[in-house]
Amino acid sequence: QVQLVESGGGSVQAGGSLRLSCAASGFTVSTYCMAWFRQAPGKAREGVARISTYGKPQYADSVKGRFTISSDNAKTTLYLQMNTLKPGDKARYYCAGHRLGCFTFNQQEFSWWGQGTQVTVSS
Repeated sequence: QVQLVESGGGSVQAGGSLRLSCAASGFTVSTYCMAWFRQAPGKAREGVARISTYGKPQYADSVKGRFTISSDNAKTTLYLQMNTLKPGDKARYYCAGHRLGCFTFNQQEFSWWGQGTQVTVSS
């Protein structure tokens, strides 16, 4: 049974950093398309970053140069390092994955989802 559990969220001041983790069970994260999404209050959920075994990590324009997605194959964990956080980054962050090609942030393609972890950034 596939399960994704996020952790690492919290409250930080603008300019600060957080590292989110997504612990996967039932599969190895490095062998599939894995992504981080986020949803701010009153807004649609959006893709933030994605990574797959054979592709270069892809990022939303809003986070390029500040966020880094990575995976630790040995520990079956996905990470999102978030630096220079802005108030606009405040959202609930979700880990997601699927078995198909890793070409878009089309949420309908992602079969597995975690429950999310909250990130709050104060100005």
